[in-house]
Amino acid sequence: MNKLLLSFTFIVLIASCSTRETVDAIYFNGNIYTVNDKFDKEEAFAIKDGKFLAVGKSKDIRNQYRSDEEIDLLGSAVYPGFIDGHAHFIRYAKDLGDVDLVGTASFDELIQRLQKHADQYPEAPALLGQGWDQNNWEGKQFPDKDTLDILFPNKVVMLRRVDAHAILTNQKGLDLAGVTAKTKVSGGEVLLKDGQPSGVLIDNAMNLLMDKMPEMDEDQKKELIQQAQNNCFAVGITSLAEAGLDKSQIDLLDAMQKDSLLQMRIYAMINPTAENINHYFSNGHYKTDYLNVRSFKIYGDGALGSRGACLIQPYSDDEGNYGFLRSKPQVFDSLAKIIFAKDFQMNTHCIGDSANRAITSIYAKYLKGKNDKRWRIEHAQVLDDNDFSKFGDYNILPSVQPTHATSDMDWAHERLGEERVKNAYAYQELLRQNGKLVLGSDFPVENINPIYGFHAAVARQDDDNLPEGGFQPENSLNREQALRGMTSWAAFGQFEEKEKGSIAKGKWADFVILDQDIMEVPVEELRGTEVMQTYSAGQKVYELR
Repeated sequence: MNKLLLSFTFIVLIASCSTRETVDAIYFNGNIYTVNDKFDKEEAFAIKDGKFLAVGKSKDIRNQYRSDEEIDLLGSAVYPGFIDGHAHFIRYAKDLGDVDLVGTASFDELIQRLQKHADQYPEAPALLGQGWDQNNWEGKQFPDKDTLDILFPNKVVMLRRVDAHAILTNQKGLDLAGVTAKTKVSGGEVLLKDGQPSGVLIDNAMNLLMDKMPEMDEDQKKELIQQAQNNCFAVGITSLAEAGLDKSQIDLLDAMQKDSLLQMRIYAMINPTAENINHYFSNGHYKTDYLNVRSFKIYGDGALGSRGACLIQPYSDDEGNYGFLRSKPQVFDSLAKIIFAKDFQMNTHCIGDSANRAITSIYAKYLKGKNDKRWRIEHAQVLDDNDFSKFGDYNILPSVQPTHATSDMDWAHERLGEERVKNAYAYQELLRQNGKLVLGSDFPVENINPIYGFHAAVARQDDDNLPEGGFQPENSLNREQALRGMTSWAAFGQFEEKEKGSIAKGKWADFVILDQDIMEVPVEELRGTEVMQTYSAGQKVYELR
């Protein structure tokens, strides 16, 4: 009898093994946040052909599937690959070769960093840098070119402000750009000092110089793009929205992806140049497994920090200055009309309440009511009370960056006043309109790390966990909302919710393993979270060493 029972058991085990489906990998014994509709937590998943084949309990997955690669997660916290809903990936890549001016506490420190870089690369034809912010300096005044003219008289200096809405250049740069005291630019400004250009060019005026600067060669671009990708993977980003590219840049990313040089999934927003418009309206949407091109990035106004954001009432700290729109209202209207007709998505940068009012009113004209066009307002930073409801009435998606709130909180009230600032960075009010928020970082304007954005969203605090209680805490997000904003809701904002954004059968196996559970650890410990491993299509693309 015992022999018969043993024999039967052996046969059952063989039969069981032979009927289990073979997969590429099994991950089990994990603390897995699926971020599906129910926000279920699971223990295991199986991967085949780069996609999740099944998600469930460890016992069930291991009984149904077999693999030569079975990984015990040892209780680790696992999340869908993070999606940055608004970034400038190409600019970030290029900046890796420039002088890093982020965090400079004074103009003198900026000069010291420039001199050090110039000494290291004396043959460089230009001195390029990015990341300065006069709001972090004593006096908070815009810098000027005088010191640059003395130290660097024979090479062009071009230094982008942290928000990329202003640049500081020297006289060599002004000469190259053809800028004089009489230069006027629609949607931009040449700042003057004693009646002459100070060296600061704001918004559209920046193009006068940037259009004259030489392009780097393609090999250098590819090298920097790959370095930028590695940096993204190291912080758990597997997908991002690139906020404004030309066809040539999109073609480069596409070629790199097809050559397996780039595994980052990119939702590429198109710059609305005549060349780009003609091509994409003639050829329609472009979609691969790694690239999605079906939207246009429009600039409504400038930035609050450089006083280029367009306001209904003047700046509280600059009487008579209302900021400005980057184009005339009829230009935005014409773009909306044709973008709607050609079934593309319109994503417009709007910081000030006047810009938000103007663009959402134009959106309403063409969207007419409830719809699934998913047109977006990028930043949606300052709104009038009367304009929030348009997001809900016309299904307009707010695409916001939580670290902007914590970066701006020390001086935003100076620009806006104590009453108007209450309607700035109003994430809960925006979330109530549609039940979705797309979260991003706007890197390199802000830090690339999405955990910093998560912390800013839920705590409304900076890297020192200040202020106590958070900045305008009534608009903080809870942790589930913040995680959805950087995964499933961000995927929805890119028309890719069926492909990514949650750990579910049939979706790409993009996921990240963290060293602690960001849904449970104390808020003050969030920024210390480290990425242990990052996976794209089931392939490990980063591991902490």
